[in-house]
Amino acid sequence: MKAMSIKNNKALTLKSHVLCADNSGAKEVYIISVFTYKTRKKGNPKAGIGSLVNVVVKKGKPEMRGKIERAVVIRTKQEYRRPSGMRVKFDDNAVVLVDEEGLPKASEIKGCVAREVGERFPKIAGLAPTVV
Repeated sequence: MKAMSIKNNKALTLKSHVLCADNSGAKEVYIISVFTYKTRKKGNPKAGIGSLVNVVVKKGKPEMRGKIERAVVIRTKQEYRRPSGMRVKFDDNAVVLVDEEGLPKASEIKGCVAREVGERFPKIAGLAPTVV
């Protein structure tokens, strides 16, 4: 996995409910763990733009509900700063479900995607209507 070009904002913690912004059948998911996050004992892992997380589907199609899936965070409400000095924030927190290789499970993504996600996961940026 490629390194991020920004100092990642850690906006989402465990137990955060976020919107699923693809057409995979899930509507709302719940973060249960964050991949490659090292912390002190009993520390709380956090996720930001471009983070790979484990989620449980809370709302959506009946066959999807309760399943544990992998997802990538594509938008966060918390503002973050790019190396150019520009500050970026979105209207909602959103994820896209992916498989073990990091390829999206859906065929379409709703809403925009952060440019930093496109650097790390180019297939997700290819499906998005706009990359900010």
